[in-house]
Amino acid sequence: MARNGFDDPIQRGTVGAEAVEGLLAYAQTRSRWGRARLKRALQAVAMSRILAARDPIAHSCLLAKSLRTAATLLLLRRRPAQALPLAEESVALARGTGGAPLVVSLVCLAEILNALHRYGEAADAIAEADKVRE
Repeated sequence: MARNGFDDPIQRGTVGAEAVEGLLAYAQTRSRWGRARLKRALQAVAMSRILAARDPIAHSCLLAKSLRTAATLLLLRRRPAQALPLAEESVALARGTGGAPLVVSLVCLAEILNALHRYGEAADAIAEADKVRE
């Protein structure tokens, strides 16, 4: 009987987009301050990097989503300096696809920049997100 748990693909040794999505869903449903939440998001980033290295066109958006999720969780844990490089990488990847993924990544970056008291850069990120929305 299949368990269908978040870690089933990992235990079988496979790395697939479904496993990454499962880790991200798990990370978003855990307790706000639980360590498992951030651990799963960082694991999703690592797995997404593997997928994106194999097929950048198919998986760069998933990597951007994983980076954005991990950055958001780091920000929630009041670690914006650690979140910043992840958010910047997410924006860089999302620029390739544009649209909604870019807008969400830019907003995430702006929130982190605000937390770092870099208000001018945060305003620039929001302005860019507004342009993309148009």
